Amino acid sequence: MAGAMTQTDLTARAALPDALRVLVAEIPRETWAAHPQFGGTVRFWLERHLMFRDLMDRMTAEAREVLDGAMPPGRYRRRLARHGSLFVGELQMHHHVEDAHYFPRLARLDARVTRAFDILDADHHALDAMLAGFDAGANAVLRAPDDPAVREAAGAFHDGLTRLHGFLDRHLTDEEEIVVPVILASGFDG
Repeated sequence: MAGAMTQTDLTARAALPDALRVLVAEIPRETWAAHPQFGGTVRFWLERHLMFRDLMDRMTAEAREVLDGAMPPGRYRRRLARHGSLFVGELQMHHHVEDAHYFPRLARLDARVTRAFDILDADHHALDAMLAGFDAGANAVLRAPDDPAVREAAGAFHDGLTRLHGFLDRHLTDEEEIVVPVILASGFDG
C-alpha cells in the first residue's frame, strides 16, 4: 500500500501513475495548441496556471534579493504583501472552482482518468495545508520589527517557498496532463 501512496501523494510522487496518463499519451502536450478543440477553456486554464507559476517565481526571486541585499526590506514587504495576497486568494478560488464545478463534470467524461481527479482533489487539500505555512512565513516577514529581522524571516520564508514551488508545480503539471486532454478529447466547453 505504501507504493501506491507514493505514486499518488503530492509530496512523494514524480508524476501521476502511467495508468492515469493515458490521455496525455494519446494527446501529447506539444500538440495541444494545434488541436481543433484548443479554445477559451483550455487557454484560460493554462493562463491561470502560468500566473501561479509566475507569482511563485517572482516571490522566490524577491526573497532571494532581500537576502542578498539587492532589495530594501521595506520594499520587499510591500511587494510580498501584494503578491502573496494575490497568490493565496487566486489559488484558493481556483481550487474551489475546480473541486466544486469542473472536476466532477470532467471526471465523468473519461472513466480511464476518474481516479486522477480524486488525486488532484487530494492535492488541493495538501496544498491548503502548505498555504497555511506560506501565510505563517509571509506574516513573519511582514511583522518583523526591523530590517535584520525581515532578512532572517525572509530566509525561512524563501526555504518554504522553494518547497511549495516544487509541490505546486508538480500538481499543476499533473492537473494539466489530465484536464487538458479530457477537454480536448471531449470538446468540453466549461
